[in-house]
Amino acid sequence: MLLSFIIPVLNEEESLSQLYSEILENIGEHSYEIIFIDDGSTDGSFEIMKKLAEKDESVKVIRFRRNFGKSAALQKGFDLAEGEIIFTLDADLQDNPAEIPNFIKKIEEGWDLVSGWKKHRHDPLHKRLPSKLFNAVTASTFKLKLNDYNCGFKAYRKELVKELYLYGEMHRYIPVLAHSLGYKVSEIPVLHRAREFGKSKYGAERYLRGFFDLLTVKLLTQYSRSPLYLFGRVGLYSTILGFIISLYLAILKIFMGVPLSNRPLLFLGILLILGGLQFISMGLISELIVNRMSQRGDMELSIRCTINVADKEDEPT
Repeated sequence: MLLSFIIPVLNEEESLSQLYSEILENIGEHSYEIIFIDDGSTDGSFEIMKKLAEKDESVKVIRFRRNFGKSAALQKGFDLAEGEIIFTLDADLQDNPAEIPNFIKKIEEGWDLVSGWKKHRHDPLHKRLPSKLFNAVTASTFKLKLNDYNCGFKAYRKELVKELYLYGEMHRYIPVLAHSLGYKVSEIPVLHRAREFGKSKYGAERYLRGFFDLLTVKLLTQYSRSPLYLFGRVGLYSTILGFIISLYLAILKIFMGVPLSNRPLLFLGILLILGGLQFISMGLISELIVNRMSQRGDMELSIRCTINVADKEDEPT
C-alpha cells in the first residue's frame, strides 16, 4: 500500500532530516511518498529538502514563492498525493511518526479520516487554553464530537482529500468539511512532543481569522443549498423586534401623547426593520443564485449523459 505524507514547512531546517528518518522507521513494508511544501521559508529548509529529494526519489519538494499559509500548502499536497492513505503532519517534530501504524489500523477499521488528539499536550498555557476554547466552540457549533480539531497529524483516505478545497484557515475545520460530505470521522490519542527547534509560527491573530472561517464553514456546510434559512431567519427576527419596538412607541404616541422626536428607540426600531428586510432580500437573492447554479449543473449533467448514450449507440454490436 502506498502511503503519502504531506508536510508543510516554514523555517524548520533543524528538524527535517530527523523527521524524514523517523517516518521511514515507522512505515513498515509499505511504499511511500513524502511531499514537502516549502511555504516561503527564509532559512536553509529548502536546501535540506532538496538534498533529501536528490537521494530519495520518493521525496518531492514544492516551493512557494512566499508564505501562503498552511491551508494552501495542504491543498497543494492533496492535489499531488497519490497514496491510498494520506498523512498530514507538522515539520516541527511535535507530531511523533511512531503513531503511523495506529493511524493505519484505525483507517482499516473503516474510518475515512482519523484525526490525532494531543491528549497530553506539551505547549505553553497561553496556547493550550485558546485551543481548548476553539475545540469546544467548534464541537458545539457543528455537533461533531472531537477533542482536538486543530491537531495537524491526520490520516485520510485518498477519495476524501480529492474532494476537499482549502483556503484561508480552513485546515482547522477539515474534520467538519469531511463530515459534511458524508465521510466517517474519528480520532485517536497521539504522543505529542515538546518543541526542540525553532519557534511557533502562529500568533493570537490566527484565532480572529479562525472565527471568521468558522462562520464561513457554517455557511458552506449547512446553508450552501438553502441560504434563505440563514439570512431569512436573522432578517425575520430583526424585523419582528423592530416592529414590536415601533408598535410600542406608536401606542405611547397615540394614547399617551409622548413625543417621539427625541427617542433613540425610534431610530433603533426603524433600523431593525430596514436591516431585517435587507437580510430577507439577501436570502431570496442567494436562493435565486443557488437555484440557477443548480439548474446549470443539472443541464450539464444531462448533456454529458446524452453524449455518453449517443456514443454507446454508435458502437458496433
